[in-house]
Amino acid sequence: MRALLTLILVLATRGQTHGQAVPAEERTSAIKVDVDLVNVLCNVYDRRGALVNDLNREDFEIREDGKQQQLRYFTRETNLPLTVALLLDVSGSVRRFLEAEKEAAGRFLKDVLRPDDQALLMGFSSTMILWQDFTSSVPALEVALARMHAIPFHGLPPQGQPMPGTLLYDAIYGTAHQKLKAVPGRKVLVVISDGLDNGSQKKLEEAVAAAETTNTIVYGICYQAGFSGCSFLSNMAEPAGGRAFKVDAKTPLSKIFQTIEAEMRSQYALGYVPTNRARDGRFRKLQVRVHRPGFRARTRRGYFAREDRQE
Repeated sequence: MRALLTLILVLATRGQTHGQAVPAEERTSAIKVDVDLVNVLCNVYDRRGALVNDLNREDFEIREDGKQQQLRYFTRETNLPLTVALLLDVSGSVRRFLEAEKEAAGRFLKDVLRPDDQALLMGFSSTMILWQDFTSSVPALEVALARMHAIPFHGLPPQGQPMPGTLLYDAIYGTAHQKLKAVPGRKVLVVISDGLDNGSQKKLEEAVAAAETTNTIVYGICYQAGFSGCSFLSNMAEPAGGRAFKVDAKTPLSKIFQTIEAEMRSQYALGYVPTNRARDGRFRKLQVRVHRPGFRARTRRGYFAREDRQE
């Protein structure tokens, strides 16, 4: 049985040679709040689907499990530090797209990262490789992208073990828990893949829960002739407050990255202390409403409450 989380940590130590990683405890965020405060990031769109970035606190209402909550914190997130985890499928099935992925990803990171931001670069196929750990250095990320290459599976697994192929769910789960969980502030995970998982220990629901638990927005970018893989990416991204895009002639990868960048720089942050103070580890449903006709908010579907563990 593969030691998923150990593998992530071991590979992380190898990825630091091309950029200075920034320890989570040394990073600062403009949000300093009570430990019970729930932070909710959202984007708002008008009737035409255009981003709206000039709303105020009184325009918003937030509900938890149907009960309205009192907003304690509100800000537009344009200038707060951003952490980006970029996961690229490097399996044989997407080999022909890899160079285009690398070029577009490089432009995206160059355009979106500011001095207080950081990013990591992960490749996954039948294994996972951390090509570059967290760094604010765009040149270091560009070097890592240049080194990245397809990793098709070779050989046969031990008798009785399934044939590994693309560890999509494992990559998302491991990145969320081992790399993003301890990082404060805004977090975005961008996955470029055909959306088809083969061989993961984790299930789709566990990958989604990992993103929700770590308050990470997920974007999926799908290379797929059919729609099954793209629907898997949608099922993963939408509950976590993001969405999935399908690459085609009308929607090239460069345009998708521009859309993601615009959304990341047009977020609102809402904070509240829940009226339900039970620390039971249960899932709480979230709903954000905008008090303007025709406006809609997109955010994560909920969060898991803190849990007091008995020793």
